Amino acid sequence: MSDAAQLTINEVRAAAEAVKAAIDRHLEAVAGTAEEGDPAVVAAYEELAAAAITYDQLLYEVYDEVTPFEVPGDGSDGGYEGPDQPEAISVLIRRDYLVADPKRLRAQAERLDSTLTPGGGSASGVNAAIGVVFGEYEPDEIAARCEEFGLEEGDSTLWVSATEPSDPGEWLPEPFDSADPQLLICRFDVSEVYDEDPDAFGPEH
Repeated sequence: MSDAAQLTINEVRAAAEAVKAAIDRHLEAVAGTAEEGDPAVVAAYEELAAAAITYDQLLYEVYDEVTPFEVPGDGSDGGYEGPDQPEAISVLIRRDYLVADPKRLRAQAERLDSTLTPGGGSASGVNAAIGVVFGEYEPDEIAARCEEFGLEEGDSTLWVSATEPSDPGEWLPEPFDSADPQLLICRFDVSEVYDEDPDAFGPEH
């Protein structure tokens, strides 16, 4: 075994020990306070989150495995910086689809909108079909019936982030500008990447 390989394995072991120690410190802080929002508990929480992220990253780099931990934040310095009790939350969803069968997609759209020219197969025809289908059905229904619409499901992610209460229509002109990883409470990812090893825990739930 090369010195570099031995070093990375030792780094994973050290990261695992750091997680164990951080768990002990977090439990000690939680058990030793009755005050909500105790700075010692917050500090121990952030230390545990950082240690878990480091271990997860090293484990993946060295062994191509992941942990079942769901840690708020994106692993950047500071992690979650939002309020402990947010007044509002924002749910951001991205779902990718491959247009696997344009003819089927177009046929579905033509059944919904009689103004579409039958058999339209141009790029603009597919775009029009997408607009009709996504305008008619809720996103969850499309996700459940994507094959029926000629679509093939790809990766997806759902972010739940802390936010401030907003007035109706306030953020509609720029709806995705508020995707701040430091306000991320939790996220759920689905990808074929996590299906390659059926015994491995991935972040999808």
